[in-house]
Amino acid sequence: MTKSFYLKYLFFTFSSILSLVSFAQQPIPSDTTQSKKLNIIRADRLSYFKKDSAQEFQSLAGNVLVRQNNTLFYCDSAVVNTNTNVLESFGHVHINDHDSLHIYADYLKYEGSTKLATLNGNIQLKDNRGVLSTPQLNYNLDTKIASYSNGGKLVNGNTTLTSKEAIYYEETRDVYFKRDVVLINPDYVIHTDTLLYNTYSEITTFTVPTTIISDSGHKKILTSDGYYDLKNKKSYFGKRPQIFDGNTVLIADEVANDDSDSSGFGEANGNVIFRDTAQGYTILANNMKTNRKESAVLATVKPVLIFIKDQDSMVIAADTFFTAKLSNLRKERVVPVVMDTSGRDSLYTPPILTDSTDHYFEAYSHVRIFSDSMQAIGDSLFYALDDSVIRLFKKPVLWAQGNQVTGDTVYLFTKNKKPDRLYVFNNAMVISKMADEFFNQVKGRTINGYFINGNMDYMRTRGSPAESIYYAQDDADKFIGVNKSSADAYDIHFENKKPMRISGINDLKGMVYPMRQVNHIAIRLQGFQWLESLRPKSKYDLFGE
Repeated sequence: MTKSFYLKYLFFTFSSILSLVSFAQQPIPSDTTQSKKLNIIRADRLSYFKKDSAQEFQSLAGNVLVRQNNTLFYCDSAVVNTNTNVLESFGHVHINDHDSLHIYADYLKYEGSTKLATLNGNIQLKDNRGVLSTPQLNYNLDTKIASYSNGGKLVNGNTTLTSKEAIYYEETRDVYFKRDVVLINPDYVIHTDTLLYNTYSEITTFTVPTTIISDSGHKKILTSDGYYDLKNKKSYFGKRPQIFDGNTVLIADEVANDDSDSSGFGEANGNVIFRDTAQGYTILANNMKTNRKESAVLATVKPVLIFIKDQDSMVIAADTFFTAKLSNLRKERVVPVVMDTSGRDSLYTPPILTDSTDHYFEAYSHVRIFSDSMQAIGDSLFYALDDSVIRLFKKPVLWAQGNQVTGDTVYLFTKNKKPDRLYVFNNAMVISKMADEFFNQVKGRTINGYFINGNMDYMRTRGSPAESIYYAQDDADKFIGVNKSSADAYDIHFENKKPMRISGINDLKGMVYPMRQVNHIAIRLQGFQWLESLRPKSKYDLFGE
């Protein structure tokens, strides 16, 4: 190297350093081109070389710092193409963008004119909330948008997300994850193909089929629309989500939940299906509110309760259904119990409750029941799984085959979700239609009835006294007379679903009238009402109302 060239090189280097120091002390130029220019702030070593007229380079090494407006670029070494305004950085690369975003990498190529950065190797993007890691990243410092397509991970507090692709929006703190997305949180694990996550609000938004697993795998949610607020533990799911929680399944047009420690409430709307496989029932409704902590469900807007056993079903409709734990109810109020035939003492001692029996149902207003062997109506209903007794209140009516039973209160004992025993007390009456105007009638204080295979087999009516109207028939089923009588009690025996024999017990008094010598309407017992028009004809009647 000649002496003159060496002096020229020193002069150029010294001049460059002075100009850099001078520029660092000046305000940022307002000119657009100047504002995008890369400015070298410092380096331990600096060299210059020119490849051709279009390519001039400055090579930097050691504690390198390059600046573009309010963005700082740190690295171990770098090359700046002063003609194309392109920066290549190597080793311990660090981008400080307005002190709000920091990116670390092994390598950076940055186009100053377009503000496009391409980073490779051990990349970490950090904002005030989370850390995004990936082997390769593209970042636009102008739009504040970063993206990767070779896999990456976001750690935000106790939440970790991984995916094959992602787009990060610095301005809104949104991250749009795509392909094999997995979110892991102490409370939830989410699998999906597309997910939007906000690092500030910690809200995840779903737009494609998504699986959410929680409670160590006991709860699973299938949805394709909605969001989950990880911070506040609130969620909304649309487009017919399915929620599997232990032994229960909830399906609806839309579901909202609050799983926070102080709440546990949820609401489902639109064609709601709630199924409990352990307790063997299904509730259909158009609105359903749930309290997960209390295992409580409130169903309204045309709710229907269905019990299914051995291909047979009992369907109950009402204006409102409520179901919850029986053990909690007993802490708040006295639960109605089954009385014996005298109406004085309890016939039933509550057994020790189990998970499958610790539940009860209440129904309010316009209660209607349908099964193949029995139908009923009433104003309100109470049903506890520990005793399997349906209690109907306020003008209840029950039909078993051709027999109508009424009273102030009806207890229907069930076994395997089928009628097993019937108990009616106060103003009890059973009516069977024999012809257009001919009705067998028995009236008393109480009625005890027994079913075999769901069909009425035997009844006993007690009264003070009990009364009876009975139409006698010959072997050809022709009517031969009407027997009106009273007694302490009556036994009614059924064959082929019809009353075939009525027997009075103790203090029997009565008279037989020829068919043509009696007013069949006037002879009817006091309180007679034939309510066949109110009888549910099929289970579809209950769904339609």
